[in-house]
Amino acid sequence: MNKADFLAALRQQLRGLSESDIEKSLEYYSESIDDRIEDGMTEEEAVADMESPAEIARQILMDMPLPKVVKAKARPSRPLRVGEIVLLAVGSPVWVPLALAAVLVFLAIYVTIWALVVTFYAVDFSFAASSLFCLAQAGISLFTRGPVQVMYFGGCTLFLFGAAVLLFFAFNALSGHLIQLSKNFIQWSKSHFIKKEDAR
Repeated sequence: MNKADFLAALRQQLRGLSESDIEKSLEYYSESIDDRIEDGMTEEEAVADMESPAEIARQILMDMPLPKVVKAKARPSRPLRVGEIVLLAVGSPVWVPLALAAVLVFLAIYVTIWALVVTFYAVDFSFAASSLFCLAQAGISLFTRGPVQVMYFGGCTLFLFGAAVLLFFAFNALSGHLIQLSKNFIQWSKSHFIKKEDAR
């Protein structure tokens, strides 16, 4: 396979993407082949040294935002026939609610993951804010109440501040795992649109 055939095959694998996205990818891989040729390979050797157009297209799609992937894969590769349009219209009471339900489930899972991250930091902030409140109460108690109240609010300040510091590190670790989980969830969702069969 020569360079022109390789790029034509890659263009075919990327069908459905916008022309600007396709051109950007083709330009990058064209330069990669040229670099190999400059290093002494023949054109055929340079192309053979690359991954297959199908695998490259899969990697490109996996690196793209999910909406772009869905749009590319949902776009038909040819004009729809009249019979297909009729079937889509007749079946719309079934497939439209199912598609909408799938989108809502996806959004619910994704939002829940990020809501947990926000909740962790909100809890930590409440501990830190409470420690400041107790510190202020300890200061006020110096002038308005006895030493018992000062010691009580001082102890609460230390406890709440210590808890806020410890929770900050714990929540940072948990949030890191949740953020990675959200990335894995997006990649998993993309993989259902980018089938390995597409890459043949």
